[in-house]
Amino acid sequence: MTSETSLSLKVGAGQLSRNIAIDKISGASPGLIWLGGYRSDMTGTKAQVMMDWSRKNGHAALRFDYSGHGKSEGEFLDGTISRWLEESLTVFDHHTDGPQILVGSSMGGWIALRMAQELQKRGEKQKLAGILLIAPAPDFTHKLMEPRFSGDQIKELNEKGFISEPSEYSDEPNVITRRLIEDGRENLVMEGVINTGCPVAILQGMNDPDVPYEHAMRLMNHLPSEDVTITLINDGDHRLSREQDLELLKRTLDMLVDKSK
Repeated sequence: MTSETSLSLKVGAGQLSRNIAIDKISGASPGLIWLGGYRSDMTGTKAQVMMDWSRKNGHAALRFDYSGHGKSEGEFLDGTISRWLEESLTVFDHHTDGPQILVGSSMGGWIALRMAQELQKRGEKQKLAGILLIAPAPDFTHKLMEPRFSGDQIKELNEKGFISEPSEYSDEPNVITRRLIEDGRENLVMEGVINTGCPVAILQGMNDPDVPYEHAMRLMNHLPSEDVTITLINDGDHRLSREQDLELLKRTLDMLVDKSK
């Protein structure tokens, strides 16, 4: 069985420098890359299932923590989509070989789509073999967060630079910074056609309280019609970590790998 190697990669220079923690498995192409959600780390259930699938099937894979998450350096409050995108692309460039399948969960779906756009700009679309989006949350700061802010929250965000809200997933409050909101507007993807250059599969729960399934349906309108599939799970929530959800995740990986052959 292929072992998992823990690595560290320096991203940025000077005061912006931070070390990103990576776990990597060697194997065949296409490789898999886990892109986690907002405030999630690489030890989550779905990330582990992806790594286990890779070992079993002999494919390369890696997972990593964004700065301010898990084992990586940096402060969470410094985090923005641009910052986490930079880290994702740097990990991609330094630790992958051959075509890859991006597996983006929640915010990681946004990062995956931005990576596809940047690779297109670089003339490297052949480096993507597929994209799997799990409860994807592209543009969530602008389309899901901003519309629900109260007048008092907007005032606090402008005056203090952040607001705090109770979190359903942690005892710690969910802190949202003005920097994150403003940077999110610079990274919107649901403004026109998103050319990924590869097959895209979406898994979305219809009982998701955080990212409504209608958001995933709207995302479909921005993806080219060819080779894009969406699977709606009637009783699925945002985590999609039940046994049946994880089996669906593995079957979807099988499908995307088969399409890459």
